[in-house]
Amino acid sequence: MHLIRIALASLANRRFTALLTVFAIALSVCLLLAVERVRTEARASFANTISGTDLIVGARSGSVNLLLYSVFRIGNATNNIRWDSFEHFAEHRQVKWAIPISLGDSHRGYRVMGTDARYFEHYRYARSQPLKLAQGRAFGDDPFEVTLGAEVAQALGYSLGDKLVLAHGVATISLLKHDDKPFTVVGILARTGTPVDRTLHISLAGMEALHIDWQNGMPARGAGKVSAEQARAMDLQPKQITAFMLGLNSKIATFSLQREINEYRGEPLLAILPGVALQELWSLMSTAEKALFVVSLFVVLTGLIGMLTAILTSLNERRREMAILRSVGARPWHIASLLIVEAFALALAGVLLGLALLYLGIAASQGYVQANYGLYLPLALPSRYEWTLLGAILGAALLMGAVPAWRAYRQSLADGLSIRL
Repeated sequence: MHLIRIALASLANRRFTALLTVFAIALSVCLLLAVERVRTEARASFANTISGTDLIVGARSGSVNLLLYSVFRIGNATNNIRWDSFEHFAEHRQVKWAIPISLGDSHRGYRVMGTDARYFEHYRYARSQPLKLAQGRAFGDDPFEVTLGAEVAQALGYSLGDKLVLAHGVATISLLKHDDKPFTVVGILARTGTPVDRTLHISLAGMEALHIDWQNGMPARGAGKVSAEQARAMDLQPKQITAFMLGLNSKIATFSLQREINEYRGEPLLAILPGVALQELWSLMSTAEKALFVVSLFVVLTGLIGMLTAILTSLNERRREMAILRSVGARPWHIASLLIVEAFALALAGVLLGLALLYLGIAASQGYVQANYGLYLPLALPSRYEWTLLGAILGAALLMGAVPAWRAYRQSLADGLSIRL
């Protein structure tokens, strides 16, 4: 207890340097824990980009490719699926609901997705949260209505009632635009922090109407062109789609239906489990994840080295103080223990302040981060792994404190008394 009181009194005497050291450690600890929280929650949020969907079905390719274009709107499908194949499995006895997806067009760099009302009814994300409308409504019977994702509306400045023209293909700048068939914004979805925010949603009939007068990938010209009014009066039943999502009556049937789809003789199909494909995709980014964690560890190490530097720098100035302690009966191990206690006290104060900064930061930014990035950062106690990291930091502080302690231990009483001022 005497050593602790002396150590605290010594730190109070050098309060400015001590506070700077504590603050440096606190910032590094806060950064380390923040990176760990974001890394953990990003992984959970990534896995919850799509929730409640048992199978995703597309043309036979790779599982990651199918996941990328059907969920993340990245890349393109190798082929389309016939509408009758979708109906075949949509009516399967094990299928509870099915959501068709048709891709291929874009608008100013954002992807356009054709679907139907089942999408807004059954699609789930992030712990089974349903899609919600911030303004307006979902597209209806008119094929030329569009419901925007939150990011699209915000970035491009659209509001209800605005007209927009879609482009053929997915390039940022497209020379082939559907100028003769503009769409009207009828709804804007609430922000989800998922690829839904970056998507323009139209009906399957609207997707079919856009291309009803196209042949061999090119629009018709002259008398062959079909106007928007003419398209409304035509049969807009789709013949092909890009992919579809399935929700099953029983999870037990997932693997048997997956095998049935993969062996379907009508056309080559691929059915994937979203969770498995998401883990496979996340593993491809594990190197960057680990690199970020290593960088934060080095930041903590830098803070601890700063503490070590501060103690070593002050050690030469405190040689007379050490000598006086020795002269009143303190043993060499008392001096060494004093410096170790100081190092531990600085690290402990830094850890506690770092935790406080972390929770203040989470409380201040929780809503913003969830709304804009889809990350839910809970105000929870540190996990077992985080406690292990904090314990490792304190242990490293003790080891670093042993360096000046060893130097002080070796200083003799005569050396302390013989300093020239």
